Amino acid sequence: MKTLRETEVVIVGAGQAGSLIAAELAAAGRSVVVFEAGAERGTAALVSSQIWARRLKGTPDLAASTGTHPLGITFNTGQGAGGTAAHHYACWFRLHPEDFEMRRRHGVAADWPLGYDELRPHYDAVQAQVGLAGDAAAERWRPPGADYPLPPVPRFRQGEILARGFERHGMHVAPLPLAIATAPYRGREACIYDGWCDAGCPTGALANPLVTYLKWAKEGGAALHYRHRVERIVTDAAGKRSIGVIVARPNGERVFQPAALVVVAAFALETPRLLLASATDRHPDGLANASGTVGRYLHTHAAGGVFGLFDETTDCHLGVSGGQLVCQDRYAKAAGEGKDFIGGYQWLIAHSAKPNDLLGIACSRPDLHGDAFNAFMAEAASRFASMTAVGETLPLAENRLELVPGSDRAGMAKMRVVHRFDDNALRLYAHAMKEGVEIFRSAGARSAWHGPMASMHLIGGTRMGSDPASSVTDGWGRCHELANLFIAGPGLFPSGGAVNPTFTASALAHRTAAHIARHWRDYAG
Repeated sequence: MKTLRETEVVIVGAGQAGSLIAAELAAAGRSVVVFEAGAERGTAALVSSQIWARRLKGTPDLAASTGTHPLGITFNTGQGAGGTAAHHYACWFRLHPEDFEMRRRHGVAADWPLGYDELRPHYDAVQAQVGLAGDAAAERWRPPGADYPLPPVPRFRQGEILARGFERHGMHVAPLPLAIATAPYRGREACIYDGWCDAGCPTGALANPLVTYLKWAKEGGAALHYRHRVERIVTDAAGKRSIGVIVARPNGERVFQPAALVVVAAFALETPRLLLASATDRHPDGLANASGTVGRYLHTHAAGGVFGLFDETTDCHLGVSGGQLVCQDRYAKAAGEGKDFIGGYQWLIAHSAKPNDLLGIACSRPDLHGDAFNAFMAEAASRFASMTAVGETLPLAENRLELVPGSDRAGMAKMRVVHRFDDNALRLYAHAMKEGVEIFRSAGARSAWHGPMASMHLIGGTRMGSDPASSVTDGWGRCHELANLFIAGPGLFPSGGAVNPTFTASALAHRTAAHIARHWRDYAG
C-alpha cells in the first residue's frame, strides 16, 4: 500500500462541521487534507428541481433502518461537497442553557460537559462569519448573544395568516432566525424567496458549506479530495494515538495518509460506522468505544406537520423552505399543568411549499387519488398553509447504529439503524398536533389536519461527556482513548433540545478548531 506525504491534519467529511474546522485550521497555518466520499459540486451544478434535489440526499451503504419507529434516513443525510448541510433549511437556533443540564435539572438524558456560556462566543463568531438573519429582540426566548448581522426574512401572506392564529391563542411569534442572506453579505447575493433551499440554494444566498467554509478552506490552502472514502483510522502499536487513515481512491487504489491529528466529521451515521470498522486488537469493539457507547444514544427530533386550507389566498409559494416565523412558547421542559411529558417543542411557521416531495402540498394528503386529488391540488396551490413542530426526544441507549454482515462495493462493512420513540415522545407529538390544528382553526382555516409522526435530524451516536465510562469524547470532541483523534458534528450531542442542530454543531466545531490551534503541540506531538 502506497504511503502519501504526511499532513498535519486529516479531516474525514466535507460537510458543515468538517469544512468549518478545515477552514479554521488552514487559516491558522496548518496543512489540512479533507477526504469526502461523495462528489464535488458547486452552486453552478445545483438545479431548482425537486427531482434533481434528491441526488443531494441519502447514505448509500445503509443496510436497513429498523425498529418500532424507523428513522427517516434519506432526507436527514447526504454525501458530497457540503454533506447534509448542502440541502439543509438554514434554521439556526441556539440551544437554551437548560438544554445542557437535562440530567441535573430534570433527571433525564445526560448533561453536556460544557454549558451555554462556554459556547456563546462561538455562536457569536459563527453567525458573524456566515451571516444570520433575524430579530434578536423579537425572539423573547433567545439566550443572550450578539445581535444578528442581517435583517429578518419578510413576512409574506402565509406568515401573516398563521401569526393571527398564534396571537388568538395568546402565543408569541418572531421572525425565524436563518442562515440566509437577506441582503448582500460577504460576496453572497440576497435571497429571492423562491423556496429552493431544498435543492441546495442555486443562488448561493443560503449559507451552506459550498459558499462558506468549503470555499474558505480551499482559499486557505486546504486540499480537498472528493470520491475518496476513508475506510479505516490507523493507530499506533500502543493504541493510544491515531497515525493516519486508509483511503480508497476513485480508481479503487488504497493508500495510507499519515497525519499528526485526525478529525472525523462524517455526520451521525458515518462517524460511528468508521470508528466501529477501525477495530484493532487494542480496541476490539471499535476505536474510542471502551464505554460501549459508539453508535448508541442516536436520536432525532419528533416532528409533525400541520396543514390547512383557507378561503383567502396564502401565497404559499413565497419565502424559504424553513419558514417565516418561529414560536418557542412551548420550549419549557417540566411536565405538569396539562402537560404529560418532559421536554419542549417549537413551531416553524409558514414554509414555502412546492407541489410535491418533502413539505410539498401533495404529500400532506397521501390519502387522496384521482379526481379528489386533482381538485385538492387546484385549490391548495393558492390557499394552502403549513407549519412544523420540532419536538425534543430523550436519548435511549437502545437506539443505535451497528455494523451488519456484508459489505459495500469497496469492501467496507454496511450499517443498520435501530430506533423507537418512547412514550414521552409520543405524548409530546400528540399534544403538539392537537395544539397546531387548533391554531390553524383560530387563524381562519376552513379545514385543518396534521401529518404522521416523523423523525427530523440525526444527533448523538458519539456523544461527548465528562465521564469516559459513559461517553466517547470530552468536551472538546477529543476521544477519551486516543490523544489526537477528534470528532465533530451533531453526533457529539448528549441531548438535542427542541431546535435544529446545525448552528450548535457549527459552534462546537468552531470551539474545537480554536482549541486545537491553541494547543497544537499538546495533541500533535
